[in-house]
Amino acid sequence: MVIALLGFGIFITLRMGFIQLRKFGHGVKVVMGHYDNPDDTGDVNHFQALSTALSATVGIGNIAGVAIAIHYGGPGALFWMWVTAFFGMAIKYSECLLAIKYRIKNADGSVSGGPMYYIERGLGPNWKWLAVTFAALAVICSFFTGNAIQANTVADVMENSFFFTVPTYVTGLITASLVGFVIIGGIKRIGYVTARLTPLMALLYVLGALLILLLNYDQVIPSFITIFTYAFDPVAGAFGVGSGLFITTMVWGVKRGLFSNEAGQGSAPIAHGAAKTEEPVREGAVALLEPFIDTILVCTMTGLVIISTGVWDTKHPTDVNLNSPDMGYEVAEVTENPFILEVEEGIVTNGTLLRNDFSIDTLYVNPAQTEFFSGTIDMSTYTAFRSDTGESSGTVYGNAIYNGATLTSQAFEVGLSPLIPGGKYIVTICVLLFAISTSIAWSYYGDRSIQYLAGDKSIIYYKGVYILLHFIGAITALGTIWAIGDIALGLMTFPNLIALFALSGVVYATSKEYFNRMEETEDDE
Repeated sequence: MVIALLGFGIFITLRMGFIQLRKFGHGVKVVMGHYDNPDDTGDVNHFQALSTALSATVGIGNIAGVAIAIHYGGPGALFWMWVTAFFGMAIKYSECLLAIKYRIKNADGSVSGGPMYYIERGLGPNWKWLAVTFAALAVICSFFTGNAIQANTVADVMENSFFFTVPTYVTGLITASLVGFVIIGGIKRIGYVTARLTPLMALLYVLGALLILLLNYDQVIPSFITIFTYAFDPVAGAFGVGSGLFITTMVWGVKRGLFSNEAGQGSAPIAHGAAKTEEPVREGAVALLEPFIDTILVCTMTGLVIISTGVWDTKHPTDVNLNSPDMGYEVAEVTENPFILEVEEGIVTNGTLLRNDFSIDTLYVNPAQTEFFSGTIDMSTYTAFRSDTGESSGTVYGNAIYNGATLTSQAFEVGLSPLIPGGKYIVTICVLLFAISTSIAWSYYGDRSIQYLAGDKSIIYYKGVYILLHFIGAITALGTIWAIGDIALGLMTFPNLIALFALSGVVYATSKEYFNRMEETEDDE
């Protein structure tokens, strides 16, 4: 799928003559309202459509996704995220142009657009099966990837990030109520809320990142040099961060880049299909701004903060929760009880204790790491037994490699420490805002998809199930739901790409006619 997405991105960029560069300014003018007409067909203005789509794309991927790319691919992965964002801009232009061109007007006066409509109406009735396939997979994705997983992320943060513990069911009830209140009001309320929430959360996150870069201004240029150097000549980190292989660095950058901005997956066209406009090209020009904002701006901020603070290739003091899904272990030789790790003066003598596949070398009994742990760790019950006192605990302490959102939180904590304590809580707040806004935006994607499959009467039932699954997601271990959602997200991309390749001629012809007409109008004026 990575090859297919990047391949289409290169193809449409060349066919459209680097539209993402030539018409970037036009997209900015459209978003700023230069061409807004309240009498145009549609439900929301250009800015609200952009905000709704960005609410679904700017999120956990910008916080955790960049950290994961750097963790596995090294700093050079960020360069390949930029490359995919550049081509992703042309992909977004194409799919959102088609969403407006082939959208339909509903009986209640609202509009519906997206891949299911341009597959059926653009390719013809014989391809309806492909449109139905896309819509069905989009519904599954909205329930899991766009909703239950987001709820679980919020519940986990609220349970573990503060000085007090918030039970997951309490978080689930609160966030499900908030999401339900917004989505019951339909796209107009969704657009209203996201147009205010998206700039707020992006501003909070970007300002925090900019402040860190100002405090570490002498490391910004070296960080860029590291990114460009490691992009083509990667070096494995001291603790195994990054493999040192060019292909690994490139693949992780491409994967995280494409999935961060969702170019080609077919989700954003559903939001942009509701925009108030009679000109498909204008909404395409708005949409090409998304990968730029999401990946080239926000992801770059995250990457520079992680690299400039030096946290990406360092072990950090951490609470080792033995029952965490991040934990693992290896036993050097088979014994009577293969679940038992033996520890003397902090060192595991018969194996290795792992977190995120990296070893924790020395174990302590206290967070200050002043007293070594000695005893046994039973990984069948996730319990550590001290040999000196006989006490048992589910937690020990040590130094570990961070990954994902935890790595980004540590970068903010370290980066802001000269100015204010608790910088990690900026990331915590942003995770809350990002996850809730993503759930709100994805509800609309599923809403339009279920309408396509089963008609208007099905929408209210869909919303009820959506809210229920949001609560269930908050209180459930989501290994299976992650797998179902990721598979559906991947599979829904292929029907969209088939249509984008087949309709690329329509994109070209529509664009040429519009921009020729705009030039004539400007000449007349």
